[in-house]
Amino acid sequence: MLENVRLSFQGIWSHKLRSFLTMLGIIIGIASIISIVSTIQGTNEQIKQNLIGSGNNLVRLQLYQDDYLYDPTWEGLPDGVPVVTSSVRDELKGLDDVSAVAVYNRRSDYNNALYYQNSRLDSCEVYGIESDYFSITSFTVKRGRNFVPKDYSAFRNVMIIDENVASSLFPGEDPLGKTVEYQSIAYVIVGIVTEANKFNPVINSEEDYWTYMSGSSTGKVYVPNVCWPDIFAYDEPQEIAIQTKNTDAMSAVGKSAADILNRYNTNERIAYRAENLLERAKELQDLSNATNNQLIWIASISLLVGGIGVMNIMLVSVTERTREIGLKKAIGAKKKRILWQFLTEAAVLTSIGGVIGVVAGLGMSQLVSNLTETPVSVNIPSIFIAVLFSMAIGIIFGLIPSVKASNLNPIEALRHE
Repeated sequence: MLENVRLSFQGIWSHKLRSFLTMLGIIIGIASIISIVSTIQGTNEQIKQNLIGSGNNLVRLQLYQDDYLYDPTWEGLPDGVPVVTSSVRDELKGLDDVSAVAVYNRRSDYNNALYYQNSRLDSCEVYGIESDYFSITSFTVKRGRNFVPKDYSAFRNVMIIDENVASSLFPGEDPLGKTVEYQSIAYVIVGIVTEANKFNPVINSEEDYWTYMSGSSTGKVYVPNVCWPDIFAYDEPQEIAIQTKNTDAMSAVGKSAADILNRYNTNERIAYRAENLLERAKELQDLSNATNNQLIWIASISLLVGGIGVMNIMLVSVTERTREIGLKKAIGAKKKRILWQFLTEAAVLTSIGGVIGVVAGLGMSQLVSNLTETPVSVNIPSIFIAVLFSMAIGIIFGLIPSVKASNLNPIEALRHE
């Protein structure tokens, strides 16, 4: 085998230009496929990050009525939906692939504004949270402090705001220590939060905007959950944030957690549901893949053309080396030896083309990414598959010339001019 490989390299090197032109179809085909696959992988990863975020693996369970998010601001408190007890929380924590659980209250309050002196901010999302909510949901206190145990035990009217509220209600001012009014209750701002793994979705169309940004608001404010009854009502159903150990576990954890919560829910019209962002991401990825797979098939045509070119050149090579084949057979070379020599040469030729095609494909991927700002992600398995596939093309299309060479009559071959 090693001798066949050595002879193959010798034959390729002695006809450098012809060998390169023969490999060109393989190079173009492999490069096209690698660049397309890399772009598909990058686009799919961008879709997942746009919907899920960058690494927080967070599943939120909220109340839905039919296909709509239930809003107690308009609908009132639902009957038959109990608060989340410590035993239910323990059940949720005991699920496989669950890292942490946070129970919280939330309202998108359009009826009440947040006031600071003569300024007001409408349509804030208001949260009643536990002290570990920010760590579970991948938020970090950018300035000031988080809620401390004393805030809960003493029922302090303190508030943490996000950057949107800070810039809108306190332009040019430091919000820390300022007093704001919400629902006729005064709150002291003790902190400003921001997302720890902040990821801005790429918005290329109006459809992208509604897909990724439909849940955005003018800002979020947070108070200790013990202060929630002062603002709204007692025994108000909560929402749950569950951090999973990995992204792939989000769907299964969300479904199992919803089943647990709905087991205690006696309201037939309202149920807890996990927003399956991973499933939405897969749907968008499948739509993207359906289009891009057509491009892969089109690029594969060049591999077919390249394979035909290999077969053509190998047939020429057999004709050129007829006397050499006849001499080898005359001194005892068997058909099998001749067959493997030409098959090896065809496989080596296309394998070299495959390696060059992979390098060219990676370069093309990076060029496309720089020119169009489209993300790319190199798929290592696809590189090995591409090289093995190019070798297979050499074997398949080199088979006919190799069989022809091995079946040559040695006497007629030696007479060939």
